[in-house]
Amino acid sequence: MTTTPPVAKDEKTPLFERPGVRPASPRDIVRDSGIGYASNGLIGMIFAASGPVAIILGVGAQGGLSSAELASWIFGVFLCGGILTIIASVVYRQPLGFAFTIPGVVLVGPALGHLTWPEVIGAFFVTALLILVLGVTGLVRKVMAAIPMPIVMAMVAGVFLRFGTDLITSVEENAVVAAPMVITFVLLTAIPRLGKFLPPVLGALVVGAIAVALSGQFQLEGGVPTWFAAPVWTAPVWSVGAMLELVVPLAITVLVVQNGQGVAVLQAAGHKPPVNVTAVACGVSSGVAAAFGAVATCLTGPTNALLTASGEKRRQYTAAIAFGILSILFALFAPGFTTLMLAAPPAYILSLGGIAMLRALQQAFVTSFRGAFTLSALITFVVTISGLTIFNIGAAFWGIVIGYIVSRLMERDDYRKGLAG
Repeated sequence: MTTTPPVAKDEKTPLFERPGVRPASPRDIVRDSGIGYASNGLIGMIFAASGPVAIILGVGAQGGLSSAELASWIFGVFLCGGILTIIASVVYRQPLGFAFTIPGVVLVGPALGHLTWPEVIGAFFVTALLILVLGVTGLVRKVMAAIPMPIVMAMVAGVFLRFGTDLITSVEENAVVAAPMVITFVLLTAIPRLGKFLPPVLGALVVGAIAVALSGQFQLEGGVPTWFAAPVWTAPVWSVGAMLELVVPLAITVLVVQNGQGVAVLQAAGHKPPVNVTAVACGVSSGVAAAFGAVATCLTGPTNALLTASGEKRRQYTAAIAFGILSILFALFAPGFTTLMLAAPPAYILSLGGIAMLRALQQAFVTSFRGAFTLSALITFVVTISGLTIFNIGAAFWGIVIGYIVSRLMERDDYRKGLAG
């Protein structure tokens, strides 16, 4: 049986990881681009601009935010994420897709019931500073290196599982839209000659859009608003209560849960994401985003899974560049694009996300349960899907914590084998 030891600490690894390759030139980017990589970037953007945006709108509406504040929030997260994605992917020549922390948005929801928006903004700024400090000190990489990969990937599998179940539910509830998408994906995958000219996920996207249009399920409510985004500055208020409630949970969500997913997904795809540099970049970007009233930036797991869903490993960075460009465009035209995205039926977005995430979900299960640390991986998976929340911190974090404790108590032989090997 093959064992998967925990990542060993490399004393020679510099605090800030060097790229190891020269940055991609414009000529490199043009040469390495292709329709498959562009479609992966587009799918990633559609995912990020649909469900996650709906969560922001829902949380903001419940918290009494104005339409201008909501538009500024959306502008901030996509602008910062897009710029950071392009820079990091070009420099490291690997897909490094940055967006915003969805669990972090969910954390803000209850807080807006008793905190003012300026107080929340103040917590955003302090969170950015904390993330930056933890990245600069190198603590983030040390923590992630200490956790066996099967445990991290089991957390990823638990988070990604809902994409698979949502796909099945969508076929059941809206077969007119979802079924043609699934059939198209299966055919293009099963017949490589067809898939070569039309990538399976892109085919599902196109067929689904046609099905939505023909079935009359694309419905704009209230017409298209003003297209151009207008950022709003909200002066922060430094509230001790807001700091205690939001800062630590938000930082943990970004560094351990979100960045942990992103790093694990990229490593499973054969890449070597810079853990400390990513943390520092997220801290800087989160500070800029807070100026627009936006939640923290993170190396998102689902988006990077979509960016690495197909193609040659050495060319997948171009999918991230496409995603980054589309993110910036979405930020600039956030009000109009948001309305258009939300006009599509939920089944279209859920089916597209489920289809695109199948390979990533498969890889997460394979890495989690193929060798060592299988018990702790199972515990991590179960806790992650349970929805457990303690101290305003979600189940994905507690899944890793509890799984790691179980591994130390009950799988000591696996550690010994890993250290010996």
